[in-house]
Amino acid sequence: MTVSHSNRAHALLGASSAYRWLACPASARLEETFPETTTAYAEEGTRAHELAQQYLENFINGGEDNIMLFSREEQIVLKELEPYTDFIIEKWNGIRSQHPEANIFFEQKLDFSQYVPDGFGTGDVLIIYDDVMEVIDLKFGKGVKVDAYNNPQLRLYGLGAYLAFGDIYDFTKVIVTIHQPRLDHVSSEELSVDELLDWAENSVKPTAELAYNGEGGYHPGDHCRFCKAAAVCRARAEANLALAKMEFRSADILDDEEIAEVLTKASELAKWAEAIEAYALKEAIAGREFPGFKIVEGRSVRAITDPEAAVKILVENGTPEAMLYERKMLTLTAMEKVVGKKSFTELLKDLIEKKPGKPALVPASDKRPAFVPASIDFADVVVDDE
Repeated sequence: MTVSHSNRAHALLGASSAYRWLACPASARLEETFPETTTAYAEEGTRAHELAQQYLENFINGGEDNIMLFSREEQIVLKELEPYTDFIIEKWNGIRSQHPEANIFFEQKLDFSQYVPDGFGTGDVLIIYDDVMEVIDLKFGKGVKVDAYNNPQLRLYGLGAYLAFGDIYDFTKVIVTIHQPRLDHVSSEELSVDELLDWAENSVKPTAELAYNGEGGYHPGDHCRFCKAAAVCRARAEANLALAKMEFRSADILDDEEIAEVLTKASELAKWAEAIEAYALKEAIAGREFPGFKIVEGRSVRAITDPEAAVKILVENGTPEAMLYERKMLTLTAMEKVVGKKSFTELLKDLIEKKPGKPALVPASDKRPAFVPASIDFADVVVDDE
């Protein structure tokens, strides 16, 4: 069944939040007590998914000329989606040339309630050929690269795809892929059907039952970041307050081990404090009062209400019009958005350089290679926990 991205329902134990409820089962029912909210980023992602689906369906059914069905604004978004849509089209054409019987599906509702109570999600693209089921997930955000390896959201999509089509097609392996066109990032994981079903039966099903029943306890961690209850969860507060009660050796200065301990704990404390502050501000604006705090008006910024009228008045009073405008080239990212990432890279490949990034201090578990320069200007070092 094809589902419009904007009309997607949200399951209590949905695939997109699986990384959270698998780690913190009780959070699912706690989040249920908070209202559904959206952000500009979420709305942008929804529109991008819809455009990608429309473009791919039109292209596969009618050819490249069908892009003219889209407005100018939509075509700008499609330029950003180009690495993804090209990836799907090239993959589909390659598979079809080898397997004419292959099938492709877009925005498919995937039910995995056999293992997760009321569990379902939506697969962006499904391709079935030979003994393979491929599930491809578009992520339009440009904040953090997401790995497909051991990714519960993608695995649940693969599980749902198997349950939907396993009786019709005789496939033995599932490939799940994440594509992030604005980060130039593609990541895949290949699993046998047996491996996927073993994971579902032994890792997912028991925890999902606990989560559905509001059991399993709270277990704060990195997965708290997008939880609706992150700011007011008592378990998270207690964990962070415990982190803050650090005991140091009796010396005038901290040693390296103590500094490392502070770095480890400070990041999580900062995230927690930021979440509480944002929540309290939102609630205070809505009329709630917090002892010892009040709402004040922020710094006021001047703005011209009618730019054209302002220019006209200034020109009439002797200011040259050319002095009132700044001719400035778009940033690299903005130009890439207008031209399209693929064309931009091909046309300007000899004129683009990528300078070394600013040194950042991160946990040793970070996947990036260690930066070992001859010397470092420590005044420029920043702390980055991402």
